[in-house]
Parts: sequence; C-alpha cells; structure tokens
Amino acid sequence: MKGEISQKAAVMLVIVIVAAIVGGAVGYVLKPAEVTPGTTVTVTVPGPTVTVTAPKRFSGISIYFFCGGAIGDTFATVVYNGAVAATEDFGTNTTYEWSGWDPATMVTQFQEAIAARPDGICIMGHPGDDAYAPFIKQAEDLGIIVTSVNTTLPANEALYYTKGFGYVGQELYASGWKLGSACVTELDLKAGDRAMVWGLLSQPTRGLRTKGVIDALENVGVTVDYIEITSAINADASLGVPVCTAYISAHPDVKLIVTDHGSLTATLPTYLSSAGKTPGQIGAAGFDTLAPTIAGIKDGWITCVLDQQQWLQGYLPILQVCLTKLYGFSGLHIDTGAGIVDSTNYAAVESLSAAGIR
Repeated sequence: MKGEISQKAAVMLVIVIVAAIVGGAVGYVLKPAEVTPGTTVTVTVPGPTVTVTAPKRFSGISIYFFCGGAIGDTFATVVYNGAVAATEDFGTNTTYEWSGWDPATMVTQFQEAIAARPDGICIMGHPGDDAYAPFIKQAEDLGIIVTSVNTTLPANEALYYTKGFGYVGQELYASGWKLGSACVTELDLKAGDRAMVWGLLSQPTRGLRTKGVIDALENVGVTVDYIEITSAINADASLGVPVCTAYISAHPDVKLIVTDHGSLTATLPTYLSSAGKTPGQIGAAGFDTLAPTIAGIKDGWITCVLDQQQWLQGYLPILQVCLTKLYGFSGLHIDTGAGIVDSTNYAAVESLSAAGIR
C-alpha cells in the first residue's frame, strides 16, 4: 500500500512538473512584450493547437487616402499599390478616394473625409494652398492629421508641420528643369529648334513642373509651343490623340514633345504612331516609369523620363500619419524624384514597372 501511494504521488508530481513547464512555455511565447507586432505564433500542447496573431503596430488607425486619377489609371494605380502595401504592413483602416485628377473634386472629397472624422487624411495637393487652406484648418482644429501627396502645399506645410503635415513627392520645378535639361543633352537641341510642351500651367503649384521644363528648354533658345492638358484628357489620356496629331501636322519641324503627365507619357507611342511617325523620328519625353512607358523607351518611341517613384507616394504618407498619431512625429518632407531613365538604364526598373511598383 505504501509503495502504491508513493508510485501514484510520483506520477502526479511528474504531471504537475510537465504542466508547469508547458504552461510557462505558452505564457512566455504569448507574452505581448515578446511578440513582434503583426507576427503569428502557433503553440502546440496536448489537446487543440492554439494560434495567436499579435496586432500590427498601427492597427486601428483610420486614414482617408487620395489616389488621384481613376481605378485603372496607369499612374494612380501605382500610387494606390503603395498605399495598399502600407495598409497591409501597418494594419490601418484605409479608405481610398479617386478624383479623376480634378482639383474641384479633390476639395469636395476632402470636405467629405473631414466629416467622417478619421485619424488622418492624405490629400493630393493639386488644388493648391489657397483652395485647401480653410478645410485644412478645419481638419487640424478637429485633431485630424493632414499630409500632402504628389504636389506640395508649402504654405500649409509651414503652418502645420509640427502636427504631422508632411510631403511625399518630387520637387516640382526642379524635376521639370531636370527633365528639360536631359532632353537638351540627349537630343542635342539648339537655339531655334522647336518643342511642344503639353502640361498643367493652370494649376498653381502642380504647374511648377511644367514651368521647369519650359524654362530649361528656353534657357538654350529652344522655341516652345505650350498646350494646356484639358480636364477630359487629364482623366483619359487616349482622348489626346487628335490634339497631338493636329499639332504635329501643323508643325512638321518639331524636334521634341514633352508631356507633363504620367498617363500621357505612357501614351506617347500611340500619339506619335497615329501621326504617322516612326520611333525616334521626333524626340519624346515625360514623367514616370510605368510599364507602357518603359516599353516605349525600349522600342525607341520615348527618349527619356523622370522617375518620381510614385509607389512611395502611396506608401510613405500612410506611414507619416501613423508615426504622427502614435509617436507625435512632425511632418517629413520627402523628395521621391529619383532621376532620369532612358535607353541606357531602363532595364534596372523594367520588372518592377511591370509589377506595378515603379
């Protein structure tokens, strides 16, 4: 009897020790301070398998994000892809807005976003400082973090940068000048040569990029014919075919066409072929490394483009709002204008472009 009691006691002691070890292991693994946010930990013990997913670092932060064009727009889709990746990485609740690149629509959507009271709003800056100013103040007074994408809003950024108002995008005038200067070099343009610039001078800040291109060309004496991109063509680049073909027909001596719009740049091969031209017969340049644009460079239709790395314009503003909301960081001013892409280096971004990242 005494031996039986000792044997049972020993068995119970072993069970208690094993339970303590397993329980301690589970407690250690599941302890929040030891689990990296967003990771999944699976613990197997006798009985059911327990799976625990730690919340992502910025889970629950609500953001309205302005993508720019329309769903399917070649440029805006890459911006959207960056925002979606950030949302997946950080765990935010993100609402996406599409404006067809119309500044008035952007202002209306901003007012609607403010009414929803999110934690942050990432706006496209195309309407300009004055158009946005009263509504940015309204959002800031409500404690909503506002930051700008693609087009700078320098006056509002100066007022609210300590509250997280930053900027992600290229430096507009400098980017235009850089592209215009690259065209002069690559095409050996001289005084008296003719170029057409198709841009957005009517938009107060966004138009600085167009002005940079024009100034760089005129600096060496190139004659510049300017055409404003209409609202309809701004939203649907294919509608620009008759405009471009008519211009080329009326100006057979044109040496260069520059489009200050990513989607128009991607359509340059169509514009030129519709006008009866062959690759390289007229120099062509613009902005962004979209897949059709890279194909245009590869096939000789497009001379060069400025890469503004617009995927980052989706990803980093989401991060800006999160960093300000959780840690109180000030606005970050980030220049994404990487440099010139042409026939000598397009291969470095070709696969990323096809994947919707560049």
